[in-house]
Amino acid sequence: MNQGLIPQRYAKALYKVALERGCTAQLYELMKRLENSFCENVDLERVMENPFVDAARKEALLLTAAGADAADAADTKGAVATFTDFVRLLERNKRVEFVRGAALAYIALYRKECNISTVTVTSATPLDPKASERLRELIGKHLNGATVEYREQVDPDLIGGFTVAIDNRRLDASIKNELKQLRLKLLSH
Repeated sequence: MNQGLIPQRYAKALYKVALERGCTAQLYELMKRLENSFCENVDLERVMENPFVDAARKEALLLTAAGADAADAADTKGAVATFTDFVRLLERNKRVEFVRGAALAYIALYRKECNISTVTVTSATPLDPKASERLRELIGKHLNGATVEYREQVDPDLIGGFTVAIDNRRLDASIKNELKQLRLKLLSH
């Protein structure tokens, strides 16, 4: 997803502030929850773009979407305060519609700075614990010490086998893919 220059600039500035305040990791978690909320609630982006929804309502929605309203009241690292300041800055600058792009850019920046790789393993049926652990070990060796955010999901359409997505790379060892390759080979002859 091309996030654009404006969200990236806001994300870089936010990262610098979070670094100064010592809350980069906590803010990263807030941003992941915010992005998850945008994925689950398609209308949230439309609300952020709607000029008839007032700033206070947008701020409250974003705090809820990021889980900041339910965060530890002590907020020892200041992530909630940093996020709130950020939302208010976006609103003041009439840029609140870029909040999702800025969240995605912050997530990408944090992962790059902290050497975090995202791994999604998709299989036709749930993996048994031994196979899952073996796959995790193999992937961990391949990533040369990177921290791994690992996720498993099931897609019966794969018929059998699995796919592994590591950041922007993909390995497809599924029966569905093999059948597709065989079909293409037969059609080309």
